[in-house]
Amino acid sequence: MCGAVTKLKWDDFTDSIPAFLTLIATPLTFSIATGLSLGLLSFTFLKLFAGRRKEVSPLIWVLTALFLVRYALYGAE
Repeated sequence: MCGAVTKLKWDDFTDSIPAFLTLIATPLTFSIATGLSLGLLSFTFLKLFAGRRKEVSPLIWVLTALFLVRYALYGAE
């Protein structure tokens, strides 16, 4: 699992920050789902704010919307 970390493009902040958040949030929250959701949300918003909207696939947009609804309705349970 740690071998994949070496293949990241660390010079691209829109890829490295979400990967780092996922890597850190998963063990700190004791939840794989929470770690993945934080990484996915940060990936989507960083790509959007960096003006690279076309790099986000339609499936990622759907998952982002679902995670936003989850956090809006249920909080960070």
